[in-house]
Amino acid sequence: MADYISLEGPLEIIDGQLMLLIPLEAGGDKLALFARGIGEIDGDCLKVIVQPWLAEKLRVGDGSLVFVDNKDGKFTITRSASNDLPKT
Repeated sequence: MADYISLEGPLEIIDGQLMLLIPLEAGGDKLALFARGIGEIDGDCLKVIVQPWLAEKLRVGDGSLVFVDNKDGKFTITRSASNDLPKT
């Protein structure tokens, strides 16, 4: 199995779609193997579009932090607990 990768990053609205851009050199190249059908390589990033139903389920939006990983051989997106910290 490929190396385990876990990264945290912000969601962005680009061209009207909520997405996560994962730099290839930060692990996006390895995660791309698991993101077939939901992600694509665009330049030097893996671009993953977060569908509205998933954003609602995770309670995330533009600027929210999410974790992505390849645990158990699947591409997984989860909400970061950092979203629940008070803003200073």
